[in-house]
Amino acid sequence: MRARTLGREAALKVLYQLDLRSDLDDGAIDELVEGLEVRPPDAAEFAKSLVRGVRRHQEAIDAELATVARNWTLERMAVIDRNILRIGAYELLHEPDIPAAVTIDEAVNMAKAYSTKDSGAFVNGILDRIHQRRATPAEAGEP
Repeated sequence: MRARTLGREAALKVLYQLDLRSDLDDGAIDELVEGLEVRPPDAAEFAKSLVRGVRRHQEAIDAELATVARNWTLERMAVIDRNILRIGAYELLHEPDIPAAVTIDEAVNMAKAYSTKDSGAFVNGILDRIHQRRATPAEAGEP
């Protein structure tokens, strides 16, 4: 598996823990990632970067998700789906060097692997809406 894929999966596991445990704060990020024994080292660093980025921009990310998630509140979403979406939204909004198609594909694959049978389509739809809202006409596939 590629380092960034491993990093995304580790970031998901850490964000899941941070979402469920109010006794953990951002100071626990390094310890949580290191506890997962993520290899290679660049995968672990990518995981830490994603978690820090999501946490730093979480209010804006959650607002964006709430805007595009028709008929869904963040609280109603499965914890796994919510955090996969946060990672994907962070990448789409704050990591311009990562192609949107890669971000969305990786998020869909995580949803299929870690969540329900319908989660892949759910994640795809929401992240695609974010991408369409932010993309230039050429990036969105328009002439």
